[in-house]
Amino acid sequence: MTAHTAPSRTGSPGPVRHLNVDSHRAALNIFMVIVLGHWAEHLAQAYQIWGLGWTVPKSKGLLGYAFPWLITSEWMHYGYALIMIIGLFLLRPGFVGRGRTWWTVALAIQFWHHIEHLLLLLQAQTGHFLFGRAVPTSVLQLAFPRVELHLFYNTIVFIPMVVAMYYHLRPNPQELAEMTCSCKHAVHRHEVAAAA
Repeated sequence: MTAHTAPSRTGSPGPVRHLNVDSHRAALNIFMVIVLGHWAEHLAQAYQIWGLGWTVPKSKGLLGYAFPWLITSEWMHYGYALIMIIGLFLLRPGFVGRGRTWWTVALAIQFWHHIEHLLLLLQAQTGHFLFGRAVPTSVLQLAFPRVELHLFYNTIVFIPMVVAMYYHLRPNPQELAEMTCSCKHAVHRHEVAAAA
């Protein structure tokens, strides 16, 4: 059986199955470009704050200079959190074994991160701020400043994603036998090249 005809955990034919069988590698690459672009923004902002000594309001990352409203838009922050949770959820069926376990860890952490951004968005839209604060405040912002907290969130989501990708692209023999996604072909080509 080929990857296109093998039974898979994605169920009957449809867009999710197509995404996790025929297009998994391409979809993962696109998703990782989005994730790395977001990371670049956070790292630029962190450098502006701690490397250049700028104030938090002045530190807008890269896109924030071209579009200043982006950095203060809870819609933009929530939109990215939503893209992350949807991407992690939709791409999960293509993973097997250890990769799937680590991808699920990233999904679980991102679910909470998404809840925090949803709380911030709802407060911004209604004008009713939690915990007696003057600005939208998430639960863990009670203990940690927002910039540091979101760097932490992005880190603890990103690390299990990287581990998942590592295991996904370097499966053990049992995992390789279970794989039905397009990544399997890339793994096979890598093994053939390494053996030559």
